[in-house]
Amino acid sequence: MKNKKIKYSIYAALLVVVLLIVGGMYSDIPVAQLKEKYANEYSKFLEIDGMQVHYRDEGKGIPILLIHGTASSLHTWDDWTKELAQNYRVIRLDLPAFGLTGANKNGDYSIKNYVQFLDQFTSKIKLDDFHLGGSSLGGNIAWEYAAKYPQKIKKLVLVDASGLPTNNPQPWIFKLAKTPVLSTVFLYLTPRMVIKDNIKQVYDDDVKITDQLVTRYHDMALRAGNRQAFIDRAKIDFKFDESKYSEKLKSIKAPTLLIWGENDTWIPLDNGRRMDSLLPNSKLVVLKNSGHVSMEENPVESLVIFKAFLENR
Repeated sequence: MKNKKIKYSIYAALLVVVLLIVGGMYSDIPVAQLKEKYANEYSKFLEIDGMQVHYRDEGKGIPILLIHGTASSLHTWDDWTKELAQNYRVIRLDLPAFGLTGANKNGDYSIKNYVQFLDQFTSKIKLDDFHLGGSSLGGNIAWEYAAKYPQKIKKLVLVDASGLPTNNPQPWIFKLAKTPVLSTVFLYLTPRMVIKDNIKQVYDDDVKITDQLVTRYHDMALRAGNRQAFIDRAKIDFKFDESKYSEKLKSIKAPTLLIWGENDTWIPLDNGRRMDSLLPNSKLVVLKNSGHVSMEENPVESLVIFKAFLENR
């Protein structure tokens, strides 16, 4: 056991040296600096539990609330919003731990706490009856919210949603965040190459990964407090009680669209099929040549599917 600990410490030290040489140390970026770059005329800030929650509210019509996934931000819905806002009121937000919103005070990033947060958010902006969509972690939050507040949800769309266990190994970035020493390294050493590698894991087509995209994800990761928040969130991610969640999924009566990337390596298509089998009023559409974030990687194809679902009375 002692030899294993020594070996582990040596590996950790070597990793630190490599990252220092290749990536260097990255300081937190103040939120005021990021606001100048990533907030726009539609950006608003709402105080909830001491956080200044960043959200955007665009267009008019039936409201659509969109929730992003882990390590992402409301910008992941940019392409969808441009078109949807012509006929709908589109609201999207940066979840606690991510984007311009940043960390919460208690470090609680459980799904239960996210659902409670979302209820506070919708109450404060007086959103009572709306379509709800979520990607990955945001999808998990969305379907749990729909299960708890069925009277509020008109239609539900889940893009590669989490919430059911998978046989796939955890992405290495989550393993790193859960590992002592390495998680501490992550707080100070978050090279651009690490962020780009993670985007490659969730995209099917690397050609679509632009420098601007990598920069945005990297900047948001460096937002003051977000790296510690990611570690706190990662510690409880990928832990599921399937029987408990199965019953919740079975209780959701809202018409539900599942959009799944055929080549999603984080939450594989099998999860989408299982979720579809549990939901009583759902339809699964599989997108070829798409990974884990099809609304960002293939916005045109995925939006056509979503709009047809919304317009089908």
